[in-house]
Amino acid sequence: MKRILVFTFILFTVQSIQAQELLAKVTVATTRVANNVNRTTFQTLQTSINNFLNNRKWTSETYGPNERIQCSILLNLESTDESNVYSASITIQSARPVYNTSYLSPIINYKDDKFTFKYLEFQQLDFNENRVSGNDPLVSNLTAVIAYYAYMIIGFDALSFAPHGGDAYFQKAQNIVNNAPDGRSINGWKAFDGIRNRYWLVNNILDTRYSVMQDIYYSYYRNSLDNFYQDDTKARTEMLTVLNQLDAFNTENPNTMINQFFLQGKSNELIKLFSKATPPDKARALDILSRLDLSNASKYKAELK
Repeated sequence: MKRILVFTFILFTVQSIQAQELLAKVTVATTRVANNVNRTTFQTLQTSINNFLNNRKWTSETYGPNERIQCSILLNLESTDESNVYSASITIQSARPVYNTSYLSPIINYKDDKFTFKYLEFQQLDFNENRVSGNDPLVSNLTAVIAYYAYMIIGFDALSFAPHGGDAYFQKAQNIVNNAPDGRSINGWKAFDGIRNRYWLVNNILDTRYSVMQDIYYSYYRNSLDNFYQDDTKARTEMLTVLNQLDAFNTENPNTMINQFFLQGKSNELIKLFSKATPPDKARALDILSRLDLSNASKYKAELK
C-alpha cells in the first residue's frame, strides 16, 4: 500500500526518479575481531551493506522520498578460527511515523545471534532471489540474511498500513528461508535450529493459524496510534483491545516467537500511551503487559501503578 495515501499531510515534489524503499543506516562493530585483520575491511563492508540496502529496488511499489522506511542494522562481528569468516549478531530496528505527528513508532527491534558469513574486502554483494545460495554458502549467507531482513522490514511496515499488506514481502522472505545457504556453521534458517530464528519468524507471521497476529499489528498502528491525535480515549480503548487479543493469543499459543517479537521495543510507547488512562484501563493494561513482557514487568509496575 502506498504510504502517501495514509500520510496526506506530507507534501513533496514529484520526482522523475522514484526513491528506493529503505532509508537504512548500517553499522559494523568490530571490538571482538582479532587485531591482525585489516580494519579498512570492515569500513568497506559497512559501506557495501548500506549501498546494498539503500540502492536496491526491493519491490515494484512506488515510494516517494518521504515514504522511505527508516531502519537501522547493527552487525557486531567476532573472529572465528577460519580466515575471513565471522560470527555475528545482527540487530534490526525499524520505525514508521504516526499519523499527524513527528513521532516514529518502533515496529521491529530484534537481535539475531545466529549469523555466520565469509567476507573479503571489495567482495561484491550479489543477491538473486531465484538463486539464494551461491557457490560458497558462507559468502552467500551474508546477502541472504540482509535480504531476508530487508523484506521483513518492508513487510511489517506495509502490514501496519493495510490488513495483510505485507504478505507479498513476507513470502519473499520465506522464499529465502526455503532456499537458504546450507553448510557448516550456518544456522538460523531451519526449524530445528531453535524456537526463535529466521525460519520461525516468517513462519509465524504467514501461518493462517496465527492470522490474528496480523490483525493485531494492523490495529496497533492504524486503529490506535494513528487515531491518538484525534481521540486519545478511543485510541486507548483500541489499544486495550489489541492487548486483550495478544493476551488471548499467548494463552492459546504460549512461547510463540511472533508474540515476543511484537512487544520488543514497545514498552516506553505503551507506558506513555496508558499513563493517562482511566484507573480501570491502566490496571488492565498493567496486568496484561506484566505477564506478556516479563523483561519489562518491573518498569510497567513502576510507571503504571
